[in-house]
Amino acid sequence: MYFYIKAIHIIFVVTWFSGLFYIVRLFIDSAEANEKAEPEKSMLLKQLGLMQNRLWYIITWPSAILTLIYGTWIGLLYGSLPAWLLVKLFFVAGLFLYHLSLHAIFKQQAKGIFKYSSQHLRLWNELATLFLF
Repeated sequence: MYFYIKAIHIIFVVTWFSGLFYIVRLFIDSAEANEKAEPEKSMLLKQLGLMQNRLWYIITWPSAILTLIYGTWIGLLYGSLPAWLLVKLFFVAGLFLYHLSLHAIFKQQAKGIFKYSSQHLRLWNELATLFLF
């Protein structure tokens, strides 16, 4: 049973990270589309907004929650908290903070507020890579 739960957990970790990487790409595209002239700007922002909503609420958030659920289940099956797991949980907490920061950007862009340049967002995207390691 342990290995089945662990496999499911890993699948949701992968889909969660995929969502985190791709949502920032959509943020970058939206920030760049916001600088274009009409009617191209509104058409692009409408389509990118739809893509962001679907990715964020259908893939990324559910994957994050299911990762947490299956990770907790693995911990219960494992039966103890070794030191390496405490270090891992520290990074998981950081990843959730990163996820919440992306949620704030998601909400801002949905309101038409573009605080960050595409270059800044490209750098911010690299933070997920550090958590992945």
